[in-house]
Amino acid sequence: MQNEGIIPNQLKIQSTIGNAKAHLQVQKEFVSFDACIWQFTNGKTIVNRPKEMKNLVSKTKESDAMSKDLLKRGFKFVGSTICYAYMQAIGMVDDHLVDCWKK
Repeated sequence: MQNEGIIPNQLKIQSTIGNAKAHLQVQKEFVSFDACIWQFTNGKTIVNRPKEMKNLVSKTKESDAMSKDLLKRGFKFVGSTICYAYMQAIGMVDDHLVDCWKK
């Protein structure tokens, strides 16, 4: 709490520590966090090809399931929208628009 480089929010600091402990437990159970997370897409990237930005979603049944599972395991700040953003960030979901040059 004294360090200016850290967000001075006791709940977020405690949650970070708790999430690290939960992460270690997941590694013990699944060998890796990766193995746990990819179960929600059966190990495959979900490829969506929305035509417009307005067709993008912020959560899905998979992110709902991931959120529920992580919360059950003691993780904090892992709502469905956060889980979906994480899924996009690590390549579990590909939401590039149909006309995107990256597809």
